[in-house]
Amino acid sequence: MAQRLVFPDPYAAADLLTFAGRAARTGDGAVHLQATGGMLRTTAAPLVRQGLLDATPTILGMRVLPADPELECDLVVEAVTLQSASDDPCAVVLPDTAVAPTLWSSAPLPRTGWEDLGELPADALRARAAWGMSAVAHALPFDPGEQVVRTVRGRIWSEPDDEVAGMPRGVAFVAVTMGFLGDQPERVPVRGCGRWTRLSFRRGHVLWRGPAHTGMTGVRATGASLG
Repeated sequence: MAQRLVFPDPYAAADLLTFAGRAARTGDGAVHLQATGGMLRTTAAPLVRQGLLDATPTILGMRVLPADPELECDLVVEAVTLQSASDDPCAVVLPDTAVAPTLWSSAPLPRTGWEDLGELPADALRARAAWGMSAVAHALPFDPGEQVVRTVRGRIWSEPDDEVAGMPRGVAFVAVTMGFLGDQPERVPVRGCGRWTRLSFRRGHVLWRGPAHTGMTGVRATGASLG
């Protein structure tokens, strides 16, 4: 029998498959699964550098789900290979083989030591993601090759944006792509730990590994409180 991930309810199993479906359409299509202590941390890289000349920043999307307390795993799989179990709505079937760990999945994410940097309104992130997608579409020539697409995307999503506290505009793209921005107004806490910056939405987290925070401009409010 194929190996499975068992969840306490069908909603968590469906949540993982939704996350994997989004991850399969962006980045390198891989998902990192780490389970311990009754929690499953799922991570993907909707934006990831591919090749020496690629300027695309590596920005991760992460969601934490409740799982079987006895489940322990640490593996990387192709997102498209995760399937629902036909005989158990609370289980997700794993592929027969994992894939080699990627550079982004091998980078250890801090579990402690995060410091508050401020917060951002979700609407600002949504607006910058929309602007960036439009900019990519307008910058691409007719029938561009893969290298041209990567160059344009890398330039636009890697640019620091004052509307997202000087972080790469790609953090907004990842938030939208992974479905972390809901319909309700939200203020998004921003935290830092060393070179890592984390935006914590109600639906998940966006993580960017950039310069150390020494001298970094603090996150500023970009409008009245939205609730």
